[in-house]
Amino acid sequence: MSANRSQSKPRFFSRPAVWLVLVCIVAAAGISYATMGNRFGKDPLLNQPVYEVQQGPLTISVVVSGTIQAREKVIIKNELEGASTILYLVPEGARVKKGDLLVELDASALVDQKVEQQIKVQNAEAAYINARENLAIVESQAKSDIDKAKLTYDFAVQDLKKYQEGEFPKLKNEALAMIKQREEELSLAKDKVKWSEILFNEKYLSQTELDNDKLAATRAQIQLELAKADSELLEKYTYKRQIAQLTSDVEQAKMALDRTERQANANIVQASADLQAKLSEFDQQKSKLAKIEDQIAKAKIYAPMDGLVVYATSVQMNFRGNNEPLQEGQQVRERQELIHLPTTSSYIAEVKVPESSLEKIRIGLPVRITVDALPGVVFTGKVISIAPLPNAQSMFMNPDLKVYDTQISIDGNGNELRSGMGCQAEIIVDYFPDATYIPLQAVLRVGDKPTVFVANGTSWEPRAVDLGLDNNRLAQIKSGLKKGERVLLTPPLSSAEVSDEERFKEATDIPKILNESNQNPAAASQSPSRGEVGPPSGAQSERPAADMENAPQEGRPDEGRRNRENLTPEQREQMRQRFQNMSPEEREAMRRQFRQNREQSPGEGGPRREQ
Repeated sequence: MSANRSQSKPRFFSRPAVWLVLVCIVAAAGISYATMGNRFGKDPLLNQPVYEVQQGPLTISVVVSGTIQAREKVIIKNELEGASTILYLVPEGARVKKGDLLVELDASALVDQKVEQQIKVQNAEAAYINARENLAIVESQAKSDIDKAKLTYDFAVQDLKKYQEGEFPKLKNEALAMIKQREEELSLAKDKVKWSEILFNEKYLSQTELDNDKLAATRAQIQLELAKADSELLEKYTYKRQIAQLTSDVEQAKMALDRTERQANANIVQASADLQAKLSEFDQQKSKLAKIEDQIAKAKIYAPMDGLVVYATSVQMNFRGNNEPLQEGQQVRERQELIHLPTTSSYIAEVKVPESSLEKIRIGLPVRITVDALPGVVFTGKVISIAPLPNAQSMFMNPDLKVYDTQISIDGNGNELRSGMGCQAEIIVDYFPDATYIPLQAVLRVGDKPTVFVANGTSWEPRAVDLGLDNNRLAQIKSGLKKGERVLLTPPLSSAEVSDEERFKEATDIPKILNESNQNPAAASQSPSRGEVGPPSGAQSERPAADMENAPQEGRPDEGRRNRENLTPEQREQMRQRFQNMSPEEREAMRRQFRQNREQSPGEGGPRREQ
């Protein structure tokens, strides 16, 4: 039965939320139908469907749907800047080897840019070489100017030292020697005058000769005075002036040296900066050329590894439904995904676990996987990751639908598998070899206690039970029931005993009750509506009720239609899920009861038993 259902899927199964819910329902219904057999029945006294409490092996599992994906895959993107056109595209589904050409993009504009850029690179290189040679010239000239200025300074220092230590002492000694010589000459002249006077008195010399000797003595005296004056002039005036001049020459030479050094350094810095600018320009132009060459190289995309070619447009979701298939001649944008290249050595199953089943799931749980395209083949695996947050895409489509992306490893190499195949995963939560269990729909929550209604003759006996885990169809009973006891499959909506007609009238009036609850919350809190009855502890799905879109309506023909129109989309989905969770036997029993109620109660309410 489950195989037939899986082969004939309606179109609306493509909706992620509906598919997720209905896969669980179909799988659970198949299990229930195969395992329960004739355990369902109808009590002749109560005229109600009942179920006999069973004891035996019970598997707790969560059935979810998803897709097969490669464990590893490479996403090929367009690395060219701006828009580009596809010239060649490898066929989708082709198996490629590492190094095979996948995509070729139009790079003709880049080739033209490359030629222009090569010219710019050559000009920048020439400017750089010129700046480099200019720097060498400036450095050489600077060295020459500095050396010349240093030499001038050294000469000035030496001239000062030469005068102080050489020329001036020599001139001073010469002046002293001259004074000494003049003093000796004066002394000799004076002695000669004395002898001349003696000889004149003795009449040996004439008056003329005596006058000449006296005149010579006077000249010697004058020469002595001149020598003394020269010596004094040298020491008081000439020496000081010369020292001042030479000292000034040293200072001027030193300042000239400093100016030369500063100017030379400035010239070198300027030339170095110009060289650096030309080098940067050269490097920039070379980088642009390298980038253009790299872009040209990226126009041809090769396979980085062996894999199966899958176009990105085949796996991407477009909410508007207008994704165009990838093809030659198509224009693609920068960073656009082109090809998904999954490996074919190992696969995983990516499934979405509803929030209601999340607390049951943990990493490491074993999983049985079936694939739609491979009927009869069962793969095994285990849960390897669970997303910490719900899927944002699912929440965008339906804020009330929260599912968590879960990855399941698949044992073996999976040669038959392909990425993108639809699959169903049964996550084995637990296994009880000897468990007591009943259908989940037989359990109500009265107050805060899970409660079942045990058939006792012609009455209903409410009984609190201790629930264990459930698989959305069967619930484990830890205590409160024994094997062989009979429980009502459709317990009343309140703890009080009501007639069959009243109970089914309440079931068919659920849309009206919900509508009234939305309009009058106070009244809803006082009436025994479905809102007072929640799922049992450990159970994540609510008890099935009549589907208002399929079940016949009591009373006025258009009342059920008006009630359905007043339901919110969430309430409609809730009612649909409740009906889908019922087994075929339960649905048929409910339909028979509806027909009986309509025959017995043609009016709106029908006969009721006194409470």
